[in-house]
Amino acid sequence: MTKDQSKIDMNAETDNTLTNRQGHPVTNNQNLRTVGNRGPAVLENYDFLEKISHFDRERIPERVVHARGAGAHGYFETYGTVGNEPVSKYTRAKLFQEKGKQTPVFVRFSTVIHGGHSPETLRDPRGFAVKFYTEDGNWDLVGNNLKIFFIRDAIKFPDMIHAFKPDPITNIQDSERFFDFCASSPESFHMVTFIYSPWGIPANYRMMQGSGVNTYKWVNSEGEAVLIKYHWEPKQGIKNLTQKEASEIQAENFNHATQDLYDAIEKGEYPEWELLVQIMSDDEHPELDFDPLDDTKLWPEDQFPWLPVGKMVLNKNSEDYFTEVEQAAFGTGVLVDGLDFSDDKMLQGRTFSYSDTQRHRVGANYLQLPINAPKKRVATNQTGGQMQFKLDRSQSQNPHINYEPSILGGLKESEQSSKEHAPHVEGNLVRESIERQSNTKQAGETYRMFKQWEIDDLISNLVADLSNCDQRIRDKMIALAEAADAEYGQRLREGLEKSSKGGYSHKPLGNRDGDDAPDEAIRKGHDAEPY
Repeated sequence: MTKDQSKIDMNAETDNTLTNRQGHPVTNNQNLRTVGNRGPAVLENYDFLEKISHFDRERIPERVVHARGAGAHGYFETYGTVGNEPVSKYTRAKLFQEKGKQTPVFVRFSTVIHGGHSPETLRDPRGFAVKFYTEDGNWDLVGNNLKIFFIRDAIKFPDMIHAFKPDPITNIQDSERFFDFCASSPESFHMVTFIYSPWGIPANYRMMQGSGVNTYKWVNSEGEAVLIKYHWEPKQGIKNLTQKEASEIQAENFNHATQDLYDAIEKGEYPEWELLVQIMSDDEHPELDFDPLDDTKLWPEDQFPWLPVGKMVLNKNSEDYFTEVEQAAFGTGVLVDGLDFSDDKMLQGRTFSYSDTQRHRVGANYLQLPINAPKKRVATNQTGGQMQFKLDRSQSQNPHINYEPSILGGLKESEQSSKEHAPHVEGNLVRESIERQSNTKQAGETYRMFKQWEIDDLISNLVADLSNCDQRIRDKMIALAEAADAEYGQRLREGLEKSSKGGYSHKPLGNRDGDDAPDEAIRKGHDAEPY
C-alpha cells in the first residue's frame, strides 16, 4: 500500500463520520480557514458558511397560539362500540369499526397564550391535539383540556388572543387587558370561572382531561348524521394546582410538565386516556336553554351521557423535538369519511385558520413532512412550493397529466361507497348572535360543583387581578358573578372591597405577588464589583 493510499484509507467514512449537507466528510470542525492561525478568515469557508447559514435559519415562525408544546407517539384502540351499541349505527369511520383495532397517533400538548420557552405553570388553557394516522388518511382531533371556550364566534378570536397576549407596549401580560375583553364579552364568564380556579393550572399533561371543544358530526353509511362532542379522560387521574403551588414549582423547574411526560414514557409508565363521546340529534333542540353549537356551553351529562368508544396509549417519545413536536401541524378541518363538520361557527372559522397558519409557518408542503404525512398512499395534482421534495403522483399515472379530469392517464376520482350526508340548510344571510345565550347559568353550576378549596383559590385569584383593574371592569365582573351565583358574586364583591388598591396589573394571570418581583430582585440581589 502506498503512503498516499494509506492517507485515503485513514479518512474512510463510518456511520459516525461527520459530513456537511452535501455529503462531504468534514475533516476539521474546530477551525475556520484563515490566513495564518490568527486570521483573517477567507470567503471560501464552505463548511462554515453552510453550518452558520443553516444555524441562522434554525427557527421557523413560532405558533401564534400553542407555541409551548410537548408531544409523544402512541396508538388508539377502538372498542367497536359506542356505549352498548355498535358504533356503525352512528358513524362509518373505519378506525372505530373493529374491536381491538389500533391506529397510530401523535399527540401534542401545549399551553395557549405564552411563548415557546414560557413556564408550564402559567394560568392558561392547555392544548390537546391528536393526529390519527388512519387507513383513510389523517384525522386531527384538535382541542383543549377544558371542554368549553371563551367565545362562540370565530370573528372575535384575533381580538381575544390580542387581549390575552402581552401588552404591545410593555410586552408584559396584563390582567386588566384580559378582563377588559372578558367583561365586554359576557359569554366568556364560564371559561373565566374555570381558568381562575385550579383547573386553569393542570399539574401536568398526563393528568389532565382533553376535549374536542367544538361540536362535530358523525355520519353513518346511510348518510344520517348526529352531533358529537369528544372527551378524553386520563386513566392516571386528574390533578390541578393552586396558584401558590404552581409558583413554588415554577421556582424549581419551569419545564416540569414536559419532563413529566418524557420521564413517564421512558420508564414504561405509558399514559392512557379513554375517548368518550356525547351524542345529540342534529337539530336546534328548543328544549335546551342554550344552543348546542355554542362552544361556551357544556352538554348536560344526565341528558347526553358520556359513551366510551376507545382508549389511547402514548408509548414512544419523539426522537427529535423540532422534527416532530415543533413541525407537527394540526387542523380542525382534517376529517376522514364518517366524520363531518357541524354548523358550529367557531369550528368553521378554525377550519380555515389552522391549516392556513401551518402553510405560513412550516410551508406549502408541510404535509410531506413525515410527522404530518398520512401513513398511506397519496396521489394529488398539487405541485411546486417551497421545499417540495417529492411528487405526490401515482406510479401508473401519466407523468404529463397533472390535472383532472383527463382521458390520457391522469388521476381519477374515488367512487362514493356510502350515501352522501346532505343536510338541509335554509335561512337569510345575517350577521347576528345566536338567540339562546344564557351567559352565566352554567358558570354558576360550575361554581357550585367546585370543592371548597377550589372556590377559595378561584376567589383569591380573581381578587388578586381584578383589584388592579378599572372600576368599570370590576363592576361588570361582579355583576356577571352575581348573575351566575349569589354566593359567587358576594364573595367576589367582598374580596374586592377588602383588597388593597394601587397594585400593578402587569404580571401573569392570578399571580398575587407578581408586581413585587422587580423590587424583590433589587432587595435580594447581591452586590458585585465590575471586572
